[in-house]
Amino acid sequence: MKESTCIFCKIAAGEIPSKTIYEDENFRVILDISPATKGHALILPKEHYANLYELPDEMAGKVMLLAKRLAAHMTEALGCDGFNLVQNNGEVAGQTVFHFHLHLIPRYQGDGNEDKICWNHLELSQEELDKIHQLLILTKLP
Repeated sequence: MKESTCIFCKIAAGEIPSKTIYEDENFRVILDISPATKGHALILPKEHYANLYELPDEMAGKVMLLAKRLAAHMTEALGCDGFNLVQNNGEVAGQTVFHFHLHLIPRYQGDGNEDKICWNHLELSQEELDKIHQLLILTKLP
């Protein structure tokens, strides 16, 4: 299923030109037009899923396998020093296009983004950690 108003659906379908670096029956991988670093790319499913919560398990597995292979290829081709995989869900988490996508961000020593993909660390008491721990324990996945 595709969303007629979704820009990433249109790009994934080839209706809007992009710098495609890989394509198969499930995905189009494009260079980001507003990159964080040299080589910053996006994995776009060809089907529309608003976020990770809507992505079927099988597709989630395929995304990660593709990301692993592309990260290895990009690291060799670009000579980067590290790699970030970033995936945002919801506006508060930084999602701006509501079509699931995974950012592939090559990292370079001195790229000026050392403090950009991070967060402020919380200081939680042992009691707070214990409460959170109890809320999150699973004996099996839902």
